[in-house]
Amino acid sequence: MLDADSIAVLGAGKIGSIIIRALSEKLDGVKVIATGRSYETLQNAAKLGAIAIRENRKAVLESDLIIISVKPFHFPQLLKETGFDVWVDKTVVSVMAGVTLSTLQKALEGAEVYRAMPNLNAYVGRSATAIAENGSGYRKNTVDALFKTLGTTYWVPEEYLDVWTGLAGSGPAFIAEIIDALAMGAVASGLNRELAYKAVLDVLEGTALLLRARSNIHPAQLRDEVATPSGTTIRGLTVLESRGVKAALMELVEQASRRSREIGTEVNERVVKELTFMLQQVEKNK
Repeated sequence: MLDADSIAVLGAGKIGSIIIRALSEKLDGVKVIATGRSYETLQNAAKLGAIAIRENRKAVLESDLIIISVKPFHFPQLLKETGFDVWVDKTVVSVMAGVTLSTLQKALEGAEVYRAMPNLNAYVGRSATAIAENGSGYRKNTVDALFKTLGTTYWVPEEYLDVWTGLAGSGPAFIAEIIDALAMGAVASGLNRELAYKAVLDVLEGTALLLRARSNIHPAQLRDEVATPSGTTIRGLTVLESRGVKAALMELVEQASRRSREIGTEVNERVVKELTFMLQQVEKNK
């Protein structure tokens, strides 16, 4: 159950708009307030069912739960607009890459903070979303219910979020490349593009459902069931092995995860530096 009457989405961009759409469609009686920097962003948020405004401070003050979905480097500017005095007793979930829970807790004094990493499949209600908490977890059930409107949720230690980003966050792009390659292979063999594309999507979805239904088996077992001696499948698998495709797929997740860590370090160092300066100015002006 979602224990919140009003939810603010600060930054109604790509992932923010997907969240707004899900909340508006699936949560009756919950007021959704969205903010954005451009007229087009606000107009789109309003079409999705949100109350669209420019004032981030007003959005925070009028909401029980706040989702921060601005670009990480825009976080200090967001705090300049809201001030540091509006976060007490608020529940805040950041979907900003790289900004750690400790940084969030320092900046949003008095708030209960979480980090979430959904992916683009949230558009069809099939996101695999990882969520990390700061330790208290007072409103964990509410945060979980919110992100279940996007798909499946997984509660993980914060240290796993970079790997999650490399696997689940970037995953739709990797899978899209594989789908395109398989379809083009069928086209090269004589099948028309539209039919090949639909066939690959059906095979992909069906295989995923089959593996979920037979959760006790390893994917390699399913592979061996399909591959008969001297048949078509083993001929194709020989090509995969000779070209090192499996190793390449393993490496791409490793490289994407490593880059996520690098970006996190860059983002966090810059944000912490700006926040420290801003907090010092606040202290001087007291």
